[in-house]
Amino acid sequence: MRHTLSIAALGFALVSGMAFAADPVKPAAAAAAAAPAASAPAAEKTPQQNKMATCNKEAEGKKGDERKAFMKDCLSANKQEKQQNKMKTCNAEAAGKKGDERKAFMSECLKK
Repeated sequence: MRHTLSIAALGFALVSGMAFAADPVKPAAAAAAAAPAASAPAAEKTPQQNKMATCNKEAEGKKGDERKAFMKDCLSANKQEKQQNKMKTCNAEAAGKKGDERKAFMSECLKK
């Protein structure tokens, strides 16, 4: 009998605690306030977020240290300078090639 009363009292305490904790107005208001705040940053990405997305797409298939090194290089501030240097080198190597042959060579050279 004592055991049954103890279980009943514990159950009553838990149920009444949940009734006081439940406040349907606050979660709805919080969700409504959070929705516009959450959608605003998604609409306007910063340049760094755009850069991160681009680097992530380019890094598909790479794993571990190879991916880490690639991402570091991709996200570095002087990437444009490296690309310009690569373009100069490839242009110098493509001297004498014309048309589709040059396009194919430049494409392959710039991927390296």
